[in-house]
Amino acid sequence: MDGLELRHLRYFVAVAEELHFGRAARRLHMAQPPLSQQIRRLEEIVGAPLLARTSRSVALTPAGAAFLERARRLLAAAAEGVDEAARIGRGEAGTLDVGFVSSAITLGVPERLQWFRARFPEVHTRLHEGQTSQITARLERGEVDLGIVRDAEDRAGVFDTTVIATEGFVAVLPVGHRLATRRRLDVRALRDEPFVFYPVSAGPLAYRRNLLEPCHAAGFEPRIVQEGSSWVTIFHLVGVGVGVTIAPASAAEIRPATVVAVPLSTRARSEVQVVVRTGDDRPVVARFLASRGAS
Repeated sequence: MDGLELRHLRYFVAVAEELHFGRAARRLHMAQPPLSQQIRRLEEIVGAPLLARTSRSVALTPAGAAFLERARRLLAAAAEGVDEAARIGRGEAGTLDVGFVSSAITLGVPERLQWFRARFPEVHTRLHEGQTSQITARLERGEVDLGIVRDAEDRAGVFDTTVIATEGFVAVLPVGHRLATRRRLDVRALRDEPFVFYPVSAGPLAYRRNLLEPCHAAGFEPRIVQEGSSWVTIFHLVGVGVGVTIAPASAAEIRPATVVAVPLSTRARSEVQVVVRTGDDRPVVARFLASRGAS
């Protein structure tokens, strides 16, 4: 309806509930003549009389009685919409899409998510599992709001990165492997072993840091005989004897019973990071970044 405004609805509801222009005007903190004018304007917009007026009384017409319920619903919906917009603006409602690498699961990520959900239940948090390179690509395209990744490439001006955990590496070996009972291994002990690892495309920096740096520091090039798309796949391949692998210590916590994890003597470290788009100052993202989970 052209010309219809929320104030017309508020004015009409007040008059319809009071059935008296004077009391309605006082309730609305306005003079009676402008109120009468606005009610007549509303009736012009609707195209039907809403109130039956006499010198002594005001009553709702059938059209007015029907319009009253609709006016109340419209005002309630408008108020709810304003409140929702305000909550979204404060980061207390809306949607948050989080990309994450599975190897970060044991480093407090579920606890962080649960802490956030408990405090902001009206924020619908959607999770998207993937490899670091996949998550950062989706982040750059705007398909996720933030990423929890491992050893992401530094891209100043594109992403802002916060390190939330740093850890060392373990060798993951089949249970019956000749080195499986060691308490700690020098990486050089793996020189002649076949390796199972994920493809370099999953995360170039993680590939170099997790596998190449420890091996190169020990003076050899790892011989990769099989690639896997996830740590779970890699560990199961190791478990059946395809090869061995080097993994961040926390990633190995989800290993199957067919493999063992032996700490490695290496200075190499893996970082788990929260990555957001540079300049993304939305309150919902800021609230998640400020969360600390169980800690």
